[in-house]
Amino acid sequence: MKNKYKLIWDEVFTNFLACNLVKWQWLIVPPLLLVCTPSLAQDLEPRSYTNIPIGMHFLAAGIVHSEGDLSPAPTAPITDANLTIDAAVIGYAHTFNLAGSSSKVDLSTTRVCFEGSATFNSERLYADRCGYGDPTIRLTWNFFGAPALKPKDFSKWQQGIVIGASMQITLPIGSYDSDKLLNAGTNRWVFRPGIGMSHKLGRWYYDLIASIRLYGDNDEYFNNTSLEQEPQYTLQGHLIYNISRGHWISLNANLFFGGETRKDKIASSDDQRNSRFGITYSVPVSAQHSVKLYANTGVITEVGNDFNTFGALWQYRF
Repeated sequence: MKNKYKLIWDEVFTNFLACNLVKWQWLIVPPLLLVCTPSLAQDLEPRSYTNIPIGMHFLAAGIVHSEGDLSPAPTAPITDANLTIDAAVIGYAHTFNLAGSSSKVDLSTTRVCFEGSATFNSERLYADRCGYGDPTIRLTWNFFGAPALKPKDFSKWQQGIVIGASMQITLPIGSYDSDKLLNAGTNRWVFRPGIGMSHKLGRWYYDLIASIRLYGDNDEYFNNTSLEQEPQYTLQGHLIYNISRGHWISLNANLFFGGETRKDKIASSDDQRNSRFGITYSVPVSAQHSVKLYANTGVITEVGNDFNTFGALWQYRF
C-alpha cells in the first residue's frame, strides 16, 4: 500500500513538473540571453525587447533557489504538498543585424535538483531527483524602432518605442527515463512565439510582453500513457529605472493561464490562472562583467506553485 501511495504522489508531482519545468529555465537566465523550469512558469523578463548593439557576444552563469507550496488540481488526492528546486544554468548569446534591425540568438542549458513531499491519507511521502533540463534556443528580432548599430554608434542613439517578436524552441534532449515519473527533462518539444515592446521616458523604461507556449505530446510518459497539454498564455509587464549605464532596477509582474494536461485523452483539470510579482537589480562590475540579483513570489495561485524564488547571475560581454 505504501508503494501505491508513493506512485500517486509521484504522479501528482510529475504532472506539476511536466507543466512547468521548461518554463523555469527562462526565469534563471538573464533577459539579455533570454535563456526560463517545470517550474517556475513564471516568466519575469525585464528588458527583453530593448535595443542593444550588434556584433556582441555574451556568456552567463547563474544559480537559483525556489521553494514553496503546490496547489494540485481539485481531483488530486493529496494535501500539504511542497517543492524545493536548486539549479545552475549556463548560457550564450550573440547580437546581429537582421533586415537592418537588431536581433539576438541565445542558447542555454540547466542542471536541476528538486525535492518534494506531500501528505496522502495521513502519510507523508517524499520524492527527489537531479538531472539536466531540456536546452533552449531563442531568436529575438526587434523589427521596429531598433536599428542595427555598432557599439560606437549605439552610444549616440536615443530609444523611443521598440517593438519585437521572438521564437523560443525547447529541445526534448534533457534527462528523461520513461520508467520513472520524476524527470528533469520533459521528452517533448515546446514552441513559444512572443511579441513585446519597450518605451524609454527619461530614466524610466516600461516593457509589455505577450507569449504563448505550444506543447508537443510526450508519447513515452510513465506507464505507457500519452501526455498532452493545452497552450499556455503569458502576459507580463515591467517598470524599470535606469540608475546609470548598465545599472538598473525593475519591478516585474505577470499573469499566466491555460496549460491543462491530459493523459490518454482524459483531462486533468489542472489549467492554471496564476500571477507573480518580482524585482530585478542589475549592477555593472566592470566594462565587461555585470551581476544580476532577482527575487519573485506568487501573488495569485489557483493550480500550480506558490513559490518564493531567489537567484544571482554573472554575465560576461566580449
